[in-house]
Amino acid sequence: MSKIDHSLFSADAHALEHNFGQCPQCNNRLEIKHSKSGPFIGCSGYPQCEFSKPLHDNQTALLKTLEGVQCPECSSDLAIKKGRFGMFIGCTHFPSCHYISAIKQKEDTQVACPKCEKGQLTARTNKYGKQFFACNHYPQCRYVLNFKPIDEACPNCGWSVLIEKKGQICCPQPSCGFKKEHIS
Repeated sequence: MSKIDHSLFSADAHALEHNFGQCPQCNNRLEIKHSKSGPFIGCSGYPQCEFSKPLHDNQTALLKTLEGVQCPECSSDLAIKKGRFGMFIGCTHFPSCHYISAIKQKEDTQVACPKCEKGQLTARTNKYGKQFFACNHYPQCRYVLNFKPIDEACPNCGWSVLIEKKGQICCPQPSCGFKKEHIS
């Protein structure tokens, strides 16, 4: 049986907390800070300097470089990347260049938003790949549907949009309850 070298445990437990370099704004040291959202790296000169960055910068993974496809802002190669909100196209020279583009363009349904009556419902995809339909005037209007909208008023309550759900046409208003069989 081997003996444990106890000198390995004599190092300062917080020795790595000061290993994040200098603040790019004020040259004070960077350190781990804690908030209700979790740990992050912040300037030791807070509150005079409010510099902060995520603890883990590897939230975005580069999946494939698109050789020959140039960034419209800096002329570097573009790449397919995966971040916390799904896949996107971004510049390979991030963080010096912040160009990003969606892989799939938003699909307009040509259905007017029943809540704000100014915008249109647009097909979107969440970070798990599930499709939903939201008003294109977000964040002023936060109307969302989880099923495909149909540009037809509800005969029961008069709501200006119906949805296609499990082979039926339904009213999205929970208090209404209107349903009819969908005929394609």
